[in-house]
Amino acid sequence: MNDTYAIDFPDPEESDEDGLLGFGGDLRTANLVKAYSSGIFPWTSNPVSWWSPDPRGIFEIGGLYINRSLRRFLKRDLYQVTFNQCFEQVIEWCGQDRAEGTWIDKGIRNAYIRFHHEGYAQSVECWQDGELVGGLYGVALRGLFAGESMFSRADNASKVAVVKLMERLVERGYRLMDIQMLTPVTESLGGQSIPRSEYLHRLRSAMKVQCHFRD
Repeated sequence: MNDTYAIDFPDPEESDEDGLLGFGGDLRTANLVKAYSSGIFPWTSNPVSWWSPDPRGIFEIGGLYINRSLRRFLKRDLYQVTFNQCFEQVIEWCGQDRAEGTWIDKGIRNAYIRFHHEGYAQSVECWQDGELVGGLYGVALRGLFAGESMFSRADNASKVAVVKLMERLVERGYRLMDIQMLTPVTESLGGQSIPRSEYLHRLRSAMKVQCHFRD
């Protein structure tokens, strides 16, 4: 099959009550680019499932909520934060140590590692004494950053990664940060849910600007 082939996705508003739009296709770059730019993301690899939930979780750009204890923790400057230094290890650890299981199987890992090498998938890493202790990965596409997953093996490491990511998104003019659905951690940082229709409207605006995540 030609690498430029892309799925003809249905309207995201046609997803079911759980947000499932359908099954099929594969995770080649053309399909992932078209999906994210249309408000759709994959959640399984065998078979590939495509989702567009309603409501949709987001962080407002520049709108993180940093409580007093986290603010004090940030001032201690315990972690060195880097970008795109060890994407493969970040996505590997994002799929581990989860009591509820994970969607990040071999197919997802391989697809997003390829997506990383092609310039779209990005990682944020937190280090302590030379050891990777936390981080996250996501997709940067024009004015959108779509957060996928994060992990923490030391106090507040994933939260520090989110804070440093948001600083970069503000600095580089991003318009929208997608977090798919709220979790206790993202809600504690100011994540909110908005109607899918509003998300799609914001996404269309984000697709009109060109931001550069990497240096």
